Amino acid sequence: MGKDFYKILGIDRKASDDEIKKAYRKLALKYHPDKNKSPQAEERFKEIAEAYEVLSDKKKRDIFDKYGEDGLKGGQPGPDGSGQPGAYSYQFHGDPRATFAQFFGSSDPFGVFFGGSDNMFAGVQGGNTNEVFMNIGGDDMFGGFPGNPMAGAFRSQSFNAQAPSRKRQQQQDPPIEHDLYVSLEEVDKGCTKKMKISRMASGNSGPYKEEKVLSITVKPGWKAGTKITFPQEGDSAPNKIAADIVFIIRDKPHSLFKREGIDLKYTAQVSLKQALCGALVSVPTLQGSRIQVNPNHEIIKPTTTRRISGLGLPVPKEPSRRGDLIVSFDIKFPDTLTPSLQNQLAELLPN
Repeated sequence: MGKDFYKILGIDRKASDDEIKKAYRKLALKYHPDKNKSPQAEERFKEIAEAYEVLSDKKKRDIFDKYGEDGLKGGQPGPDGSGQPGAYSYQFHGDPRATFAQFFGSSDPFGVFFGGSDNMFAGVQGGNTNEVFMNIGGDDMFGGFPGNPMAGAFRSQSFNAQAPSRKRQQQQDPPIEHDLYVSLEEVDKGCTKKMKISRMASGNSGPYKEEKVLSITVKPGWKAGTKITFPQEGDSAPNKIAADIVFIIRDKPHSLFKREGIDLKYTAQVSLKQALCGALVSVPTLQGSRIQVNPNHEIIKPTTTRRISGLGLPVPKEPSRRGDLIVSFDIKFPDTLTPSLQNQLAELLPN
């Protein structure tokens, strides 16, 4: 019996998208390990993230409703009616904090969240440019939004605009760091993200709010952990040097591929019949096409891998070069065999 994702989120099977979001928001905040120190919180937090990942995606939800968790993860035919075994298969990426960060706009639930919005990223897609609107500092510098348990985003722990400086020499607050999640498709082609920020500045008449747009160019192949710094773009105050704003590139979990440096890893679901008969296996690429692997019709073993050169991610400093696509295989064995079939196999297969 597989997991019941509806039960995990405490919602009806006919729940709307908004009800799914509300349920996830409530439970994710309740069981986030940074807040909830119970021994079960970490596992519960992970279950909630997986349930949301499935039910918030129409395709995954449709397959789950028809086949349950086993069908969703076992390569059941997708909603397009394809009868090809392994036409669709889902595996949870295993990082509930990444799901949380995508939903709320930050991996830090109690330090980065603004104005009660469902998501601090209000994306406007256009080509390889993604405009996202963020509130960095702003009113939060003076205590945050009333009743918002997550006020304090993008604020240095040592910063206090009302505290007089005891030193003549100006000091700068520590850098304000924020995770910037990018998809593998964005890493593959490169993209530009425009961040509209709202911050507090100081003038002769006192503090005031100002807005500006920061443009972040993500180059092809950039690795997770790459930092982009905008000097002195944080909140400013008298006798203080504004903090630097630093965006840290993070890989957004992908439903099909896992990144390993410049290589991409993919697990193909195949039946026992396909494995023993050395079937051709159709494999997707990050660019959207499909390729056939195992052209020599070799028997596919659990340890079998295939490496396709040049279908990975660009080399950061040499984007004309690419890594590889590494394909491994998950062989699906039947749960039962009839006595007659067992006898036939015993006669046909070598010891």
